[in-house]
Amino acid sequence: MIVLGIETSCDETSMAIYDSNTNSILSSKISSQVELHKRFGGVVPEIASRNHLIKLEEIFNEVVNDAKIDIEDIDLIGVTNAPGLIGSLFVGVSFAKGLSYSLKKPLIGVNHLAAHTLSTELEHLELSPPYISLIISGGHTHVYYVDKAYNFNLLSYTIDDAVGECFDKVAKKLGLPYPGGPEIEKMAKNGDENRLVFPIALKNDKLFSFSGIKTAVINTIDENKYTAADICASFQKSILKNLTHKFDIILKEYKVNKLVVTGGVSANGYLRDKLTKYYQKKGINVYFPSKRLSTDNGDMIAYTAYKFFSKKIFMGLRETAYDVRPNID
Repeated sequence: MIVLGIETSCDETSMAIYDSNTNSILSSKISSQVELHKRFGGVVPEIASRNHLIKLEEIFNEVVNDAKIDIEDIDLIGVTNAPGLIGSLFVGVSFAKGLSYSLKKPLIGVNHLAAHTLSTELEHLELSPPYISLIISGGHTHVYYVDKAYNFNLLSYTIDDAVGECFDKVAKKLGLPYPGGPEIEKMAKNGDENRLVFPIALKNDKLFSFSGIKTAVINTIDENKYTAADICASFQKSILKNLTHKFDIILKEYKVNKLVVTGGVSANGYLRDKLTKYYQKKGINVYFPSKRLSTDNGDMIAYTAYKFFSKKIFMGLRETAYDVRPNID
């Protein structure tokens, strides 16, 4: 099958074309809005949705031309319909519905979190379920158990801030540019990660909570006793300890030897290195997508749409096939 994937859940407008015969991406385009939102210190939903509207047709023509196919060659259309910013989702889903109707091709709604997980399979051909997936991004910190039928069983989640949100708020307090995660990682390289210790909330529970560590770091910044580099390095190490602590609790219940880590925060080089080494010692293989596929992209939507369609999964993670569901997990 030739599958078109459309991603507009937040501030990246992206499309890709996947060929199931060769298990390869024929073409892919990502239009980032970082520069548009940087001056506001975060994503402005109205600006995001309007920019998707401007970019979609242009990107569609580009991916079709780059793939060297005709529009009629597309066999299936996949589009992100949950979760995300409601305006951004509406733009992408509306475009996909129109295309599906005009081409008389099937359309499948794809859950953004499921797609992040399955994106790792695109680059690790040896990876197959069952495995546990940790999704860490600006809006999510979720853990799923993925079985052989590609059912997603939610094991844990954050009860307050997501990991990426925590990075961005700490970076903003330090006066660092948006997005904050990469800036903290760069600054942390010159700091002492053992200079400060920040808390782990709900120590005996597998649920995550990051509001406490965020507040502790912000209060430390206000004290003006430590360098920004030391704060960044110590904060980054504390995030790692939070993740491994909770994951160790989960692994006592679920005996698996494969861990997928994905989402925007998984692009952090420090976390990649430390998580890989920590779990290798426990006999667990850790899989990351490439840094390009860690952020929002059409590749993961196209691939997930194909996997779900071929397995006759039309309600991934509880959403209906075509409805926009901005807040669903």
